[in-house]
Parts: sequence; structure tokens; C-alpha cells
Amino acid sequence: MPAHELCGVVGVSLTGKGAAPYLYRGLRALQHRGQESAGIATSSHGVLHHRKGMGLVHDIFTQETIESLRGSVGIGHVRYSTTGRSDLENAQPLVVKLGDEDAALAHNGDLVNFDRVRRRLQAQGVEFLGSADSETIAQMIALEYGRTRDLDAAIRRASTELIGGYAVAMVVGQRLVAFRDPLGIRPLVLGTLDGGYAIASESVAIELMGGRLVRDILPGEVVIIDKGQTLHSSRMTNVGERAHCMFEWVYFSRPDSVVEGKMVYEVRHRIGQTLAKESPASAELVIPVPDSSRPQALGYSEVSGIPYAEGLIKNRYVERTFILPDQKRREEEVRVKLHPVPGLLKGKRVVLVDDSIVRGTTLREIVHMVRQAGAERIDVRIGCPPIIAPCYFGIDMKERKELVASGRTEEEVAKVIGAESVHYLSMAGLVSSIGIPQDGLCVGCLTGRYPLDVPEERRRFQKSLEEF
Repeated sequence: MPAHELCGVVGVSLTGKGAAPYLYRGLRALQHRGQESAGIATSSHGVLHHRKGMGLVHDIFTQETIESLRGSVGIGHVRYSTTGRSDLENAQPLVVKLGDEDAALAHNGDLVNFDRVRRRLQAQGVEFLGSADSETIAQMIALEYGRTRDLDAAIRRASTELIGGYAVAMVVGQRLVAFRDPLGIRPLVLGTLDGGYAIASESVAIELMGGRLVRDILPGEVVIIDKGQTLHSSRMTNVGERAHCMFEWVYFSRPDSVVEGKMVYEVRHRIGQTLAKESPASAELVIPVPDSSRPQALGYSEVSGIPYAEGLIKNRYVERTFILPDQKRREEEVRVKLHPVPGLLKGKRVVLVDDSIVRGTTLREIVHMVRQAGAERIDVRIGCPPIIAPCYFGIDMKERKELVASGRTEEEVAKVIGAESVHYLSMAGLVSSIGIPQDGLCVGCLTGRYPLDVPEERRRFQKSLEEF
């Protein structure tokens, strides 16, 4: 089970209908992308209404709260912090001034030049309220807007200074704005909804709001929707080769989402099939680590002929352990979250299928749990190549020393987690399963080669080598 991600964004622009109920449903659909905080901002005749809080969407927003968020255009956000403290100050959407207008911004991803841009803005007199890079994006756009008085031009000019992976939703007056980093590292989609438009991090959010997916917002595309009717699109000048984050298909996105035209469930199913061909095992049961590994385990079972079983039952009323804020809590929550089916595993040789391994601590607890339930042998199969390098574009795995595969063989990883064997999916298997060429994917965490120059990477790499 992997590291934490990310965030989720959603936005709607309607004609004659309140935006807040739709945004609430969209955020519920994206709750898996962030469970630290959530927020909604709407605009009614240029007056901004906003509410955010720490915790889960349904705990923050009551019916009364939703009714108070007036207006037919708005955005929403669920957060897991990758840059900036986990506190209400950094919760989103962030409210800023763009000229004479109130605006709100919500962001998914990370800037690799965050510190440099922030210092430059501070030198120009910009004051920051929090520590998240989302505020840096908002202030950079506000600065450019003050010069151009043209929202589209301000975003495109700001993008030349913003290096990293990002998907952004904004509400400015009565306009809904969405834009994506020039390489398309972070996902963002466009759909239609009740005579208007919707944007979201995943297609499932648009569908669960009652809308219809139209297309992915293109890498480097800026979309501005005015009053649910007029849609304006432009492209940033620094658009390059695409580099979609492979982890969206491996773990982050819901299996019922479509990412870059590829159905996530089908990709994960193909991963399991490929894994069975690449790494067969002599076993009596194939068991997934629920929930995100089910399609992979089913694919493995079909190709291998080994029966599939739900050997671990998930308590659905606890958080997704990967995106919990600290490692100690993740380890403590594993046994609350998962429990083996009594008697099913006793005396059995088991293939335990997981989508990925980052730190290995959670999977070690799961292997121990399966062993305590009586499994005779545990062969672990991982639906992703080894994660050996940090991510700088929106996933919270910044140090090589935390990564169990960094500097270790499969045999050594097996010893760390207590399994008889560990085998990872090959890079070729991952690429063929996704159906996008490797040069169209961001696989920096698997190779140490990034689609963007990362100023801190050489220094951090050297430091991590010294710490081994």
C-alpha cells in the first residue's frame, strides 16, 4: 500500500441553480484523495461565500451550511498536505483578491520551485497567510492580473514561473476557471452538468454530480467558463511532452474513473494479468489487499488459475491508511482497518496482491496479520515496479531513506516485510497495461529520472546517499 497523495478539486458553473449541493456531492466522490480538510467557495453576483474545515466532507458541511453557500458557480477541495502544514490556515479553497474582485483557488499537486517563487513574491511585498504552495500560485496569478487585467493572460504568464505538477480550479466573480500544468502530470477533466459545466480531478465526481464526462482538460490548457454558458479555452506557451502520473492508474484514482481515456479498472485488471505471467506462484489462494488491489488480484487469479478469495475484510468506517498524516497512525490503524476471515487462510499457501509498496511498514503489518491467521506461505505480488526515488509533483514521498525498495533487492524487501517472496511488476508490464508509451508518463519515482528539472533533487539525492 502506497504513500499519500494529493488532493481533489471540483468546480461547477450553472445557470439558475445553486452550485453548493453539486460541489458537496463531487467532494464526497473525491474523498479518497484527501481526508485532512475540505472546503467549498461559491460566488453570487460577485459576492464570495466560503466554508472550510478540518476533517471529512460530511462532517464539515451540514444542510444549513450548504444552503448558506449561495451562487451558481463555485469550487471545492479535499486536501492531503504534501507542501505546507496540516491546519485550517492551509485548508482550501484559498481566498484572494484579483484586482477589485474576490476570488478563490483550489489546487492539486506540488511546485518544485515553490520556495524560490515564494521568496521572489515576498521581495515584491506580497504577504502570505499560510505555508502551502497553493497560496503561491494564487498570489502569482494575482500579481500578473494586476499588470494585465486579463485573467487568461495572467494565468498563462504565471505558468511560466510555476514549475511542477498542478491542476487548479478557481472562481473569479461569476467565472469558473480551470487549468493544468504544461505536462499534464496531475489530472483534470471537463464535463457538462444541468445546462452548465463541471470540472474535477476525476471523471467519477462529474458523474456522481449527475453530469457527463466530455474530455480531459489538456496539459497546459486554461479553461474559463462564464455563467455556465460561454467556454473559452487557450494553451500555455510552455506546453511540452506529456507526463501523466502513472500512480493515478496504479492507486490514486477510483477504479470507476476514466483517466486520459483509460478506464482505471481495466488498467488494474490488466496489471494483475501481466503480473501473473511475469511472476507465477505455487499457491492455493489469491488475496487482494483491499480495496484498491481487487482488480489486480482478480486478473492474477484469472491468468494463474489460482482461486480468488476475500481473505481480508475491510472496516469501511476508517480512513484510507496511506493518506493518514503520520506513519505511526498508519501502522496503528492497519489492524482496525483490516481483519482476516477466520479459518480461510489456515494452512494455505497465499498470493497476497497489493498495488504498490512505498515504505513497506503497512504491508509488513498485513503480512504478519495473514501469518497469524495461519497462512503456511505468503508470496507477495506488487502491481507496480519498485518505487526507488522521491516524488516532487504531489505525492508525499520525499526521502529515499523512507522507500523500502531503494537500495534493496526483491529478496531483501521480502525479508523486511516477512514474506517468502516479493515480485514487482516490470516497467514494460506497467506501460503495456496502462496503454500509454513510457515517454508519455511520469515515472520519476520508479526511475529517478524526472520530466522536469528538480532544483532540490541533486542535493537531496546526495544527502540520502550519505544517510544510508
